[in-house]
Amino acid sequence: MRLLLCFLIAASCDGPRTAQPETAETEASSASEGNDSTLELPTPEAFARTHDRFDSYWYQGVAELSRYELTQSRYGDTHEGEAVLIFVTEPFLPDAQVKHESGDHESVSVLKINHYRRFYTGIYPYTVMTSAFQPVSGEAALKVATSVQEWCGHAFTQLNRREGAVQATSHSYFQAEGDQTDTLDDVPFEDALWSQIRRDPRAIPTGAQQMIPALYWIRFKHRPLAAYDAEVSLTEGDHLTLEVRYPALGRTLRIHAQTNFPHAIDRWEEEDAEGTTRARRTRAILTDYWSHNGAADGAYREALGVH
Repeated sequence: MRLLLCFLIAASCDGPRTAQPETAETEASSASEGNDSTLELPTPEAFARTHDRFDSYWYQGVAELSRYELTQSRYGDTHEGEAVLIFVTEPFLPDAQVKHESGDHESVSVLKINHYRRFYTGIYPYTVMTSAFQPVSGEAALKVATSVQEWCGHAFTQLNRREGAVQATSHSYFQAEGDQTDTLDDVPFEDALWSQIRRDPRAIPTGAQQMIPALYWIRFKHRPLAAYDAEVSLTEGDHLTLEVRYPALGRTLRIHAQTNFPHAIDRWEEEDAEGTTRARRTRAILTDYWSHNGAADGAYREALGVH
């Protein structure tokens, strides 16, 4: 386990401003900043040319942000929207299962994903956010949390892996779901596969296994929060394609990542009986986004292409 490594050099959402990563590459996402200046930020592909190892890429005090054009399946129809995948390393307290921010405690380094998506169903919007905390050592993901907000109400689910089991807590405005706690089998999380791809896609176990499906999908379909039989495969061609299929649920997830490090995710599909959700990457940058929260920092949003 790393002891406070990324506490010193990894990104912190409350930390001081840090310099942008240095790169000699000219490939960058650009946006106008003010009236006569241009904001240039490295893309994952450009940055990886001079930072081609896990540590040199992920421990630079910045996050990787990728914006996707989203077509979300919901209510038997498809809805236009956008998604953003935010990857960043940070120190994590394995017992409390929160970010290590102060005190003399032993922490582990995790590659965290914040998976954000937003779309409209007719008049009203959906906002979905999933966070997964994957130790860079390769051990099983320690925590996943998902929130879903829309105009009917909101719901929240959290999974914590402790002592050979998964502790589940969920809250919902639906009467049949309400507030629940449960203990689930110690199995992998689908929501952590995204970070595992970025860490080492070829280390992901394949074949028949049990897995807890994406928490947002469980919410959308009002399925029991449980482990389900899954078939996992990894194929290599122009891209690496990780496929997860749940025969009993009729759900299939395919994530298409670049073959070479840092295995950026270019697109994905989710299929079930209701339809197909698709996402395609349109822009990606590296930056310390938490430092750019002022009214004058809109150029960073433009560089990422978010609306």
